[in-house]
Amino acid sequence: MRVPFRERNPVPIGLSAFAIIAVLLGLAMNLDDIPFVSGGRTHTAAFREAAGLRPDEEVRIAGVKVGKVTGVGLDGDHVKVTFRVDDGVRLGDRTEADIKIKTVLGAHFLSLTPRGTGRLGRGIPVERTHTPFEVVPAISELSRRVSQIDVKQLARSFDVLSQTFENSPEEVRASLRGLRRLSGTIASRDDRLHELAGKAKDVSRLLADRDQDFAKLIRDGDDVLRAVQARRAVIHQLLINTVTLSQQVNGLIRENEAQLRPMLDNLEKVDRILLKNQDNLDRVLQLFAPFARQFADVTGTGRWFDSYIQNLLPIPASVQLPKGGGLPAPGVPDGGRQGGRTGPKRDNPLPFLP
Repeated sequence: MRVPFRERNPVPIGLSAFAIIAVLLGLAMNLDDIPFVSGGRTHTAAFREAAGLRPDEEVRIAGVKVGKVTGVGLDGDHVKVTFRVDDGVRLGDRTEADIKIKTVLGAHFLSLTPRGTGRLGRGIPVERTHTPFEVVPAISELSRRVSQIDVKQLARSFDVLSQTFENSPEEVRASLRGLRRLSGTIASRDDRLHELAGKAKDVSRLLADRDQDFAKLIRDGDDVLRAVQARRAVIHQLLINTVTLSQQVNGLIRENEAQLRPMLDNLEKVDRILLKNQDNLDRVLQLFAPFARQFADVTGTGRWFDSYIQNLLPIPASVQLPKGGGLPAPGVPDGGRQGGRTGPKRDNPLPFLP
């Protein structure tokens, strides 16, 4: 009797699901190492020494990346390097391999030189592999050997040699005198030579310690150069589009020159009229400000207009003003005359303003 899915124990189901998810994650993270899935062919090469080569470094043919190094390990008296190349890369039965320096800071890559008519078999033997000359280990070894030299004993040896050949011909004595002076110079600069060897050793150690930092700096610089190259392509395309647009605009102008010429002439006439009436336009702008203020005062009381109409009705003859007079000011008798003199008359250039 089958048990319904809802009635089953959820613990085994959950554990099985977690196990399946973990297996799938492991396969996804190691997809490149799964045969028949990652693609490419795997080969080996035997070297006398590793020369600093590490896994995941590039495999190149004529400077083009065709794969990567998958493993570096000791196999007897030589180093076995395992690498994978892409499908479609043909390696002959006489293919040679070289470990080359990618950067001066310690990065390497495996360089292949396809040779032969057949196909590469089990691997590349030691006879067809080469390792690079390492600068940093050479400097370290030089500093160690120089520090072990007994400079004083060397100077005494040169002195004894010169004394032994004292009765020799002049040419030999001159050579020995030169060697004696050289030994004296080396002996006098012993401390500086030791200091120089120590500094060289410190520099080589510093470069070795900061290998990853320098490699990251170079990779970042490469990214910057790639970005600049990409921007260069964009700018180049922009210039091409600009030239194309200018050509189309020129063609449009040539095709419509008969219609554009009268329009431009009329536009020039309008421009001259505007320049001619510039003072009038400035005066209009100056007068528009008080008009806008008065208009806002009139219409700013809701739905009513605050205004008045002058001389709507004729003034009766009994209240008409005498000649040369005006309306008497409040509180001032006989029309604002004081001491028999009439007040000054205001000349309002804008009669519609108070």
